[in-house]
Amino acid sequence: MQAAEEPKQLTEDFLQEPHRISALLREEGPARKVRMPRGLNAWIVTGHAEARALLSDPRVGKDTAQVRRLFERHGFESGGDDAVRALNGHMLNLDPPDHTRLRKLVNQAFTSRTVSRLRPRIEQITAELLDGIGDAERVDLLPAFAVPLPIRVICELLGVHAGDRSSFAQWSNTMLAWSTQEELQAAAAKMHAYLVALIDEKRAKPAEDLLSGLIHASDEGDSLSGDELLAMAFLLLVAGFETTVNLIANSVFALLREPEQLAALRADPALLPGAVEEFLRYDGAIHLATLRFTTEPVTVGGVEIPADEFVLVSLLGANRDAERFEDPDRLDVARAANGHLAFGHGIHYCVGAPLARLEAEIALRGLLDRFPRLSLDAEPETLRWRESALVHGLETLPVRLR
Repeated sequence: MQAAEEPKQLTEDFLQEPHRISALLREEGPARKVRMPRGLNAWIVTGHAEARALLSDPRVGKDTAQVRRLFERHGFESGGDDAVRALNGHMLNLDPPDHTRLRKLVNQAFTSRTVSRLRPRIEQITAELLDGIGDAERVDLLPAFAVPLPIRVICELLGVHAGDRSSFAQWSNTMLAWSTQEELQAAAAKMHAYLVALIDEKRAKPAEDLLSGLIHASDEGDSLSGDELLAMAFLLLVAGFETTVNLIANSVFALLREPEQLAALRADPALLPGAVEEFLRYDGAIHLATLRFTTEPVTVGGVEIPADEFVLVSLLGANRDAERFEDPDRLDVARAANGHLAFGHGIHYCVGAPLARLEAEIALRGLLDRFPRLSLDAEPETLRWRESALVHGLETLPVRLR
């Protein structure tokens, strides 16, 4: 049966207290129609079983043309100007068969075996960054460590010039935040122009990097068109660092609030790979999965979501569902946290998951080894989360190193 309630209004508190509000929504039912802080009506799903099912349900689509049509039907602008649309035309916003074809072209670059070859370089970058802050007593760990590490890794992997990294990070942050339309379009225009020039450069002078490889990639005679290449470069750059930045920072924040768990991890470093899975479950880097819509009526736990409705899957909510994880609000670095949805599920499962896991493990190991007296330099409740319904990350992370 279809829920008869009016949409539940969500406020900015949804970004600052996502776990508390997701728990309240989960108590109201497996699927709940809500009105987002910016006014969009959508159905939100916060239970683990329901979220996992929807993420792989072929009746729930992501095609950008359809999303634009639904936005217009809801009375919203249909996705920005030409630059915004060009950058957003990547495989994460496509359905099969287009998604299937593009995914095959990049999968080989992000296998666990391929990514493992990057370990020595990631360890080297980690050591250089830790050396750079080694003499400080206090730092904001985000700009000092959690941001530059994954930016350097993904930019080197794709072939972005070192001097352009900070500009790229600024444009990305603007595009993922709840920016004004003018701010969004300005950042997208700069990102678009930069990537067009970079692709032209790599086409003229190929190098030993992933972007050069994608330009010349071929799979059974199929290759990326110019538009597809541009959108793919944007997706890999942004997704390749935003997720890892917040995974590193959120993990440190969680550990520094739980001294017993921090002590357990220091006492047994072999726990670290499994602890990364627990950090992903406990306070993952993605809040709501990217926007989806129903192509036909879909029943979720007895609640019917009609066709042509937006669907938001709360990855944070699903990963704190007591039906799936015992005592879900407790951080436990020894927990077997397999089954979490921090990287999504189904055909859109994060292609960069192996790289994010490796970077987080190396970063956390290096940080904890280098600074045995690491501690928070602020009351936890004073720290704010970024104003984004997509990424779940802190605005600042002040720490004492000694």
